[in-house]
Amino acid sequence: MAITNTAPDFEAKICKPQDLSARLARLARPLVFTNGVFDILHRGHVTYLAQARALGASLLVAVNSDASAKKLDKGEDRPVNTLADRLAVLAALESVTLVTSFEQETPLELILAAKPEVLVKGGDWKPDTIVGANEVKGWGGAVRSISLVAGRSTTSVISRIRRMKS
Repeated sequence: MAITNTAPDFEAKICKPQDLSARLARLARPLVFTNGVFDILHRGHVTYLAQARALGASLLVAVNSDASAKKLDKGEDRPVNTLADRLAVLAALESVTLVTSFEQETPLELILAAKPEVLVKGGDWKPDTIVGANEVKGWGGAVRSISLVAGRSTTSVISRIRRMKS
């Protein structure tokens, strides 16, 4: 059997920001929205995304661009993975319906465009401090903070790798 050079099916879940409006029209509702850097995907990420998806019929993940991620003070060498790679890995997850990116420091423009019924962030965020919380609540949506998986973070993965190298 010959292997073809066609793109894997999950690539269809990657959406350019300018195409988001048309793609959102085809998604099942309620829509759950979350965002982040998702640099080195780990168990904490996939658990969080599965729990987020369980809150609605579709999950839209907005990913910080490389430039946007660098502004978050996560370290000079972050993100480790490029935006294209981070989008592809997230798109390959069963829990993720659609993945897009944003250049701004916050995803507020995307939240306003998507009008999700549920806005979600990790447990390190209090619901009223989540960007877009007031807007989502304003149109009758819900804002949730999902508990983090203890000891699972990209920073801890990178620290472990650095210790192994020294």
